[in-house]
Amino acid sequence: MNFTDEIIDALSIDCLIFGFKDAQLSILLVKHGIGPTLGQWALPGSWIKYNESIDEAAGRILSSQTSVENIYLEQFKTFGEVRRFSPRRVITIAYYALVNIEKFELHPGPTEADVSWFNIQEVPTMPFDHNKIFEDCLRFLKHKIQHEPIGFNLLPAKFTLLQLLELYEAILGQKLDKSNFRKKFLKMNLLVDTQERQQDVSHRAATLYRFDENVYNKLLEKGFTFEV
Repeated sequence: MNFTDEIIDALSIDCLIFGFKDAQLSILLVKHGIGPTLGQWALPGSWIKYNESIDEAAGRILSSQTSVENIYLEQFKTFGEVRRFSPRRVITIAYYALVNIEKFELHPGPTEADVSWFNIQEVPTMPFDHNKIFEDCLRFLKHKIQHEPIGFNLLPAKFTLLQLLELYEAILGQKLDKSNFRKKFLKMNLLVDTQERQQDVSHRAATLYRFDENVYNKLLEKGFTFEV
């Protein structure tokens, strides 16, 4: 059977791209430039075509609307409330990714008026059920960060313990005890001391660490419990 590039108008993709910079966790949003939601900020998303897989659709949609590409997108959840899209019945598959903001230059696509990062504490009211999708995914991340290592894609290749602490605090939305956090992380043998220190800082230069990729991957497979 030959499939066409026509859209499946009952099935869509929405992308949740989280980025970290300056101790803040942000979400990538696009401003709609056409249609009934003109001028509204929303999650990057659109329709799936008959001749592509859902993974291919997620990558295509994200790239065409934001210029963010070549990242690993993971399926999060399917949303299928009957009235989530008022004109008709539409099911959406949500994908998410964690990225380092500094690695990407944003450009809005032809149907978008703008694209920008929003602090997770300042997310505007979005159309359809996009706020619910965002809130569900953020709750998922808060759980995930306590059972799997997170930060490989969010932090620079070499980072300080303070940057790692700030990442956890940004996702969890709470302050953590610095000394206790340090002890727990160093005990996991996940971090490697690079024997280097920060450069060009006004305060005392902190030690730079990197993730031990082998230990990181093992913890991804086995999981752990990180109580805060």
